Formats: sequence, structure tokens, C-alpha cells
Amino acid sequence: MHRLTLSLSVFLKSDNNALLAQDYFSAMHIINVQLGTRSYPIYIGDGLLSSADTYAQHIVGKQIMVVTNATIADLYLESLTQTLSDFEVHAKVIGDGEKYKNIEVLNTIFDALLKVPCDRHVTMIALGGGVVGDITGFAAACYQRGVALLQVPTTLLAQVDSSVGGKTAINHKLGKNMIGAFYQPRAVVADTGTLRTLPEREFKAGLAEVIKYGLLGDTDFFQWLESNMDKLARRDHHSLIFAVERSCLNKSRIVAADEREQGRRALLNLGHTFGHAIETATNYDSWLHGEAIGVGMLMAADLSLRLGHISADDFRRIMELIKRAGLPSTPPEKMSPEKFLSYMSVDKKVKQGSIRLVLLRAIGDAYLSDDYPPLILQETLQHFSAA
Repeated sequence: MHRLTLSLSVFLKSDNNALLAQDYFSAMHIINVQLGTRSYPIYIGDGLLSSADTYAQHIVGKQIMVVTNATIADLYLESLTQTLSDFEVHAKVIGDGEKYKNIEVLNTIFDALLKVPCDRHVTMIALGGGVVGDITGFAAACYQRGVALLQVPTTLLAQVDSSVGGKTAINHKLGKNMIGAFYQPRAVVADTGTLRTLPEREFKAGLAEVIKYGLLGDTDFFQWLESNMDKLARRDHHSLIFAVERSCLNKSRIVAADEREQGRRALLNLGHTFGHAIETATNYDSWLHGEAIGVGMLMAADLSLRLGHISADDFRRIMELIKRAGLPSTPPEKMSPEKFLSYMSVDKKVKQGSIRLVLLRAIGDAYLSDDYPPLILQETLQHFSAA
């Protein structure tokens, strides 16, 4: 195991991976999310699905309920079940996709728990991407008023973002993530080996959340991404391990400072108000979350440019990086300014009727504001609706 502060800074400042110790990328790395009695580790490494000791120390009781989707079940459920062979393992397989993150599917998870029956000492394991992590986390928060939870993310987006921080939720047809709870896991186990089987489109979608961390508060990381995006997009092992760790380190620091999003944590929603509007308008079935967030970050950057905060060169750099990641740069044709505003008005960040947005003063300097001229927002919506 390695201490992250040194190892990450060395890699960030070096263009020559050979300068690093060879075992850095084969070792398991640990980031601790500091939340007092709710603190927990994030384990990052290749092959962690088969590391029985990593799981055992965080499991409560003998019962385990693994929730996964049909795609991931075919790939990894048997392997994880074998790893957990000392326990009584049950599994619930749900559909694959954002459209399954709803109250009906949530109830089928409760059905599975009650039919066993699972007692209050059951440990729930979310094996999959963001949808599985969100709905399993919410189920764990609700079942018998809260049971143990492990997050085992298998997508890039989930490994760098959604599995960390304790946000759990389901969608409503009128708004994304509007029903949920803050509920921290006992651990996050991110096996980077699972990213090898991730479909290309989903991998690219995950890069949006990686870029987000550079934009909102880590200028050095943004510059590293500019230099290394081509290698990262090819899933270069060294680059991928670094990007996952750096993203988790950034998020863990923000979550530790503001667990329940009363202030700084809201910055993690950069691009999300615009992006969630796209997801809701398309019924969660044609755009991936990361694709919508990529466009949303561009829209936030465009608004920041129109407000005179960032330069045209900054906007160009952001646009180029998002395009190099293989992400879309324009919303669906059906998204009119009126449709954007309609869905943006049903958002967790709306306060007393005002749409609060995460904007940029510069690359690496984000802020939350509802103090912008509505006409400027309309210009951004018009520009992207006509793009």
C-alpha cells in the first residue's frame, strides 16, 4: 500500500512513468473518507473482486444481498460469490440502465430481502455502475431503517464519482435523483480490472466525471488530462489508475468537508443541472449520465464565458478536452430553451424558486450562484438549442 500524497504528486509532475516505482500500479491503494464515526476506506486496485479479506473486514453478520444488473451479473456475480463463500450470499438482479432506477424496481429489492428473509444484520453489496450503486444504497438506507452497505463499482463513472460520498437515490418521471438519502457505505472496493470489459460508450461517459474534478478545483489535474487524455481514452493502465485515484482523492476531501451538501459539496454538481434536464427530458433511456454531464459542463462554461469570468481560450480548452474524451458537445435536438428551463426548475439545487448553477471563475475555480442575469442564461440555452 502507498501513501497517496507523494505517489500522486510524483505522477502528476512526471511525463515519464518509468520514474515511478514499478509496484505502484500493481499495489492496492487506499483513500480514507474522513467522516468521524462514518469514515470509510476506498480500495483501488486490479483484481480486488477476488480479495476476500478486503470484503470480510467490513461485512456485518453472515447474510449478504448482492444487487447487480443483468450485464454485470453475467460478468462478475459468480466471481464475487466465490470470493464471499464464507457467507450466506443472495443476489437480486435488476435491469441495466437509468430507466430502472425507480420506485418499482426499488420495491423488487425489498421483496428479495424480505423473501429470504434478511435480518437487520444483512450486508448489502452494490455490484455495478451508478444506477446499481444509487438504488442499492437507498434500499440499504431504508431496509429495517438502515443496514450495512458496500459499494463495488464496476464502471469508470461509478469508481470516480457516484460510489463515493453516500448520495443514494431513485428517479421520478419529473426529476432525477429527487427521492433519496445520504447514506455512507462501510467501504468502497474499486477493482480497476472491471474497466477492461466496460463498453466504449460507457467508458467515455465516465471520463466526463474525471474532467469535472479538474475543472472544479484541481488545475494541475486538468493540465495533466490535457497532456494524457489520448492515453486515458485508450485505457492505458498507468493513466487509468492515476485518474481514478486523483478523482477519488478530490471527491473524498470535498465530502469530508461537507457531507450533506450545505456548501462546498454542491460544486460537485458542475454541469449537472443542465445534464439532468437532458436525462429527464429523454426519459433516462437514450443518453448516458456522463454524456449529459459533458454537455452540461460545456453549457456552464459557456454561461461563465458570457458572464466575463473565463476567457475564450479557457472555453476552447474545455471544449477540446471534452471532445477528445469522445463526449457529445451539443444536447439532443429536442431540447429547447423552454424544455431546459422546465426541467431545470425541478432540481435539488433550486432554492426559493431560483435556479442555482455551478459556474467557473477560471479552470479549477468553481462557485455556486443564482446571481446571474436571466437573459444571459437564456442566451446560453438558445445557443445550445440551436447548435
